[in-house]
Parts: sequence; structure tokens; C-alpha cells
Amino acid sequence: MKIKKYFAADSREALRLVREEQGPEAMIIANRKVAGGVEIIAALDYDEQALRRVEAGSEPAAIVHGGPRDPALTAMRQEIDALRGLLESRLGQFGAAPAPNAELRARLEALGLGAEFAGTLLAEVPDSARPEQAWPLVQAALAQRIAVTDDDILTQGGVIALVGPTGVGKTTMIAKLAARYALRHGKRHVALVSADDFRIGAGEQLQIYGRLLGVPVYGTEDGRSLDSLLDELAAKHLVLIDTAGAGQRDQELAERQAALYGDTEGVKTYLVLAANVQRAVLAEVAERFARQPLAGCLITKIDEAASLGEVLEVAVRRQLPIAYLGDGQRVPEDLHPARAAALVARACALAQSTAAASATSRKQAYV
Repeated sequence: MKIKKYFAADSREALRLVREEQGPEAMIIANRKVAGGVEIIAALDYDEQALRRVEAGSEPAAIVHGGPRDPALTAMRQEIDALRGLLESRLGQFGAAPAPNAELRARLEALGLGAEFAGTLLAEVPDSARPEQAWPLVQAALAQRIAVTDDDILTQGGVIALVGPTGVGKTTMIAKLAARYALRHGKRHVALVSADDFRIGAGEQLQIYGRLLGVPVYGTEDGRSLDSLLDELAAKHLVLIDTAGAGQRDQELAERQAALYGDTEGVKTYLVLAANVQRAVLAEVAERFARQPLAGCLITKIDEAASLGEVLEVAVRRQLPIAYLGDGQRVPEDLHPARAAALVARACALAQSTAAASATSRKQAYV
């Protein structure tokens, strides 16, 4: 067995050196970036058992740089051990089933949960848990972290403002809530308010919903303050406020909204999060709007999402109770009160259907 280190400016040049000196039969044992380029360790007639005997000092070795304790051997040994550990954790030995924690972690990440968050859930699974018990325990740990508001908007009423970026479905969600409340308690107890003074014609969609539902719609565009308008609507059991769509990076508008709704007595503000948005964007949205007091959040566009873990993780990390879910455009059918266990079950079902669709797509690609 002949082992040698090669140094070059890039991997392509290093591989060329290996082929020229050791031929196409050479095996790349390890590679790493070093100052000024890359370093590759290659072996000819590689024999791992022989390597072990060399390291133990029971057999001489034909090594280009030094003797059995050469740094090249040490680097190669570390690389082999790391690869073996990775393979064993993923697949087990001799084709056995994946290690329990590795399989559970993969399933959690398939839900859309981040690696760190998945690790906190796995830490709650006892070592004594049998494989068939582990997954339900992990699901229960996730459900316990999800706070919900128990349908309080439609049960208790009040003055509710929905905030969030443009396009997340605030106005449609307000229409769903108004329609559902009107069906339960009567439309005379409901009022809608358009507080979007930043866009021309911003209240037109809300006016359309108001006419369809038979619910009055009011606006602040005529100069009336929100406080005075809410005083006029004090007899209404439920007042829903539609706000301007502020981008998560629109600091000025977000701060104006925070001042407006945060200083208005009796207003509960809920952040609307779209489930079909990447985790980084969701986190940025939550951070921006958390500058005002938030009573919780509503999740929309579940029907357009490939996974739910991202939005659930952001809600948990930001300690935002989830109030309602929106999974379509129908008013009011596509509105559901949030239930923690049901959310976890739905996240699991969505992950399975996404994986099945991906497998079907790959299969068709080869046909």
C-alpha cells in the first residue's frame, strides 16, 4: 500500500497529479482545503486492515512521508472514522434499519423543522423508548410547544386588528371571521374597519366583502381617527380591522402601525403568517411585527404550502399562540380554529404527501 499527499491550487489540478503518478486505480482517501489551495491524500492498493496493522506498529508501511505516525496517516484515519460514524448513524451496520434518532431527526426535518429545533424535541424522547413509541412521543413534544387561543375571537369577540406583509391574506381572513361570527351571533353585531390609509382604493375589497355579508364597513381615510371610530362602534360585539400590508423591511410603516394599534386601547393585534413562505422570511416578518404587542397569529395559505414546520417553528420560537388557519379562498368554509394536535397531524400528512409527489415526479422523469 502506497500513500501520498498531493498539494495543488485546486481539486482538479490535485487529481491530475494523482492520476499522473499513481494511475487511475488510485483511491482518494481524504481531501481538505489548506492555505493556498487543497490537499489530497491518495492511496494505491488501499487496504484498511493493513492500515490498522501499520498504526498498531505490527507491520511496516511504504509511506512517502515519514513512518507509521506520519500526519497523513492520522488525517486519513480520522476521515475514515468520521465517514464510518456517519454511515452507521444513517444506515446501521450490514444494511440494518437506520438508527432511531437519525430516523426521527430525518422525519422532523421533513416536516420543515430546523435541525436545532428538531434536536430539542429529540432530547425529550427517553432512551428506553421503543421505536414504535418514539415517533408519537416526538409528535406529542411538538404539540405541547404549540400554543393556541381556543377560538377566542369568534367566542368572545372584541376589537381585532390583523397585521402582516402584503399578500398574506389579511382581508380574506377578516371576511372569513366576519362571516363565521355573523352565522353564529348575527350580522348586526359585526363591523369591519379599513385602516389602510397608505394605498389608493385599499378598502375596495373589504367593501365588496361587506356588501356580500351584509356587514357595515367603515374607514379612516376621511380623516377620522381610529379611536373616534371605535368609540362609534362600541356597541358592536366584534370589530375587525384590516390594516395596510407592511413589508417586513418597511420599517417606517411597521413602526407607524405599531404606534397606531399599540396605543389604541382595547385592540388585540394578530400577526398573519403565510405558510408557503421560507423560514428565514417568516422569522424576519415575526421579528419586525413583534415590535408591537401581539395577541397571537393566524396562519394562511396552508393549501399552498409544501410543509408546515417552518411556520410552526416561528410561532413557537416567538411564543405566538395560533388562533386560526386558512387553507383556501372560500368564505367562510376555509377557516379552522387552531388545535395543536391537529396541526401536528396535518404537518405529518403534508410531509408524506409532499414526499410521495416528489417520488412520483422523479419516477416520471426517468420514464
